[in-house]
Amino acid sequence: MSQQLINLSPDLKRLRDEGFEIEIRNDHLLIAGIPYVNSKKELKRGILVSDLSMSGNKTIKPANHVAHFSGEHPCQNDGAIIPNITCESSSKVIGGLTINYSFSCKPSKGGYEDYYEKVTTYVEIISAHAKSMDDKLTAKTFKTIESSDPDSVFHYFDTNSSRAGISVISDKLKTHKVAIIGLGGTGSYILDLIAKTPVKEIHLFDGDKFFSHNAFRSPGAPSVEELNKAQNKVNYFSDIYSRMRKNIIPHENYINASNVDQLLSMDFIFMSIDKADIKKLIIEKLDQAKLPFIDVGMGIEVVDESLIGILRVTTSTDVKREHVRDNGRIPLSDGANDEYSQNIQIADLNALNATLAVIKWKKICGFYQDLENEHHSTYSINVNQLLSDDQSHKI
Repeated sequence: MSQQLINLSPDLKRLRDEGFEIEIRNDHLLIAGIPYVNSKKELKRGILVSDLSMSGNKTIKPANHVAHFSGEHPCQNDGAIIPNITCESSSKVIGGLTINYSFSCKPSKGGYEDYYEKVTTYVEIISAHAKSMDDKLTAKTFKTIESSDPDSVFHYFDTNSSRAGISVISDKLKTHKVAIIGLGGTGSYILDLIAKTPVKEIHLFDGDKFFSHNAFRSPGAPSVEELNKAQNKVNYFSDIYSRMRKNIIPHENYINASNVDQLLSMDFIFMSIDKADIKKLIIEKLDQAKLPFIDVGMGIEVVDESLIGILRVTTSTDVKREHVRDNGRIPLSDGANDEYSQNIQIADLNALNATLAVIKWKKICGFYQDLENEHHSTYSINVNQLLSDDQSHKI
């Protein structure tokens, strides 16, 4: 309820997006981290509290101009009481928080228009003298807000989507159970991007261990001690991204004929593996189950002491699948002439390949507009050319 109320109330959302430590508790608005000066001319931080006037699940115009304060008496920089607010001692408890003082600062017009105006007015009065002593002090601390929503996959609130005003669009990704097969260079970057979306579950499949060569083509910066643990890739990455979110499920195995059915409970699958025979097995199973997937690949080679190559993103959905089979868009042989099978990998190209794949997935989900509906795209490095093929003609 707290985050929903903030999201649906423009004044509260503006306070949060600007970095105020905002909390809703027992129908009261709490703003923590307010800098002030006490009577001993010491710099402190307190909590501003206001009653909340609501209609349904959003705020309306504040019913009164009174605010409360938890902390010592706010003073001027010389230790004298701030003169332009009426103040009285007020000992009461709101949601476990002890209120020490009540303030009355009437606006010149007929009341505060919203809680943004009310809060910023009081914050300016209380904090002005503290700022005169230290101009770096601010109530806009951008403190991380831990999520209390049991339905959220994140351990803390996604202020990025909120600040950008795209929370409703991001919700289109919520119900997805996504599988990432292969956590090499490109697969690990796919995880990095998917982990920052509200997908319901992320399943990781890889039987390899994480060694130093992986560190140079994956996101992050592992220590020597971490590398010496020789952890399985799925456990290594699961531990990292589970700090941010819930429901990252590691599977310490390669996909093969005995366990490929694990993919049938997924909503979308990313493939970032080299083994053609396994890739063929997975594609056949996903086609039978009519499950959408994206396969990525890249082939890099040395020419005239420089690297050239092609990155590939091939998509298969219900609206278009035949191109994978009929046009051979996904190499299903381990031959030496396969332009996508070279083993040279560079972190920036892995990241780009993953980004192109995730952008396509988001298009399928309706997060991004898609006017091309391409199901196969390639990026050629040396000519900086991105080509779209196999359009589905779906508008």
